[in-house]
Amino acid sequence: MRTLVIGDIHSGLKALRQVFERAKITTDDRLIFLGDYVDGWSEAVETVDFLIELDETHSCVFLRGNHDELCLKWLAEDEDNHLWLQHGGQSTMDSYLEADDSVKDIHIMFYENLTNYYLDTENRLFLHAGFTNLKGVEHEHFQQSFYWDRTLWELALSLHPDIKNDDFRYPQRLTHYEEIYIGHTPITKTGTAVPENAANVWNIDTGAAFKGQLSVMDVDSKEVWQSDPVYTLYSDERGRN
Repeated sequence: MRTLVIGDIHSGLKALRQVFERAKITTDDRLIFLGDYVDGWSEAVETVDFLIELDETHSCVFLRGNHDELCLKWLAEDEDNHLWLQHGGQSTMDSYLEADDSVKDIHIMFYENLTNYYLDTENRLFLHAGFTNLKGVEHEHFQQSFYWDRTLWELALSLHPDIKNDDFRYPQRLTHYEEIYIGHTPITKTGTAVPENAANVWNIDTGAAFKGQLSVMDVDSKEVWQSDPVYTLYSDERGRN
């Protein structure tokens, strides 16, 4: 069984289908999705429908992204804000205008059942954004950090590569896990990139919402598969550009 981690999709279903074909996804694979399934391209409803159907035939872990939480608040509580609309929410709202109430109810259940983090048997941590508690995710005081935090990636990038994990200067919160996989903060918004490693953190968000690709990584072999730049698959749309 391969364990494959999938970056932020942002309603780019065409890219997801394409990269799944390139990675030759099978029912033997464990699929870990890092969140942000919506807010970007035009296929928000279709993307979530695809994921719900996929979960019936494949081994899937669906993590909660900040955009998924914002979408849930709009669907379930009619709560929206101008910043959400400006950062992809409008395309998601437009997509749901074509959906009936039964579809919305099923999607609300999907969003509510997303998980904040996943820790596998190899002590590899998967979550959308980050955490701040020095003792690890089980001690995090603010649950929103799991899908909003940007300091974890900033911290990993700031470390000098010569600092070892047994050095007193090495950040304590990184020592609890063999590896950490996140999305949330795009490596690029303007071009192509591959997943990036800093310290023991891997960032899989290669800018699918903007002008980057959607990426899938095998966490054991570190082999990567990517879609075409997603904006080329939605040539008559702006996405979040």
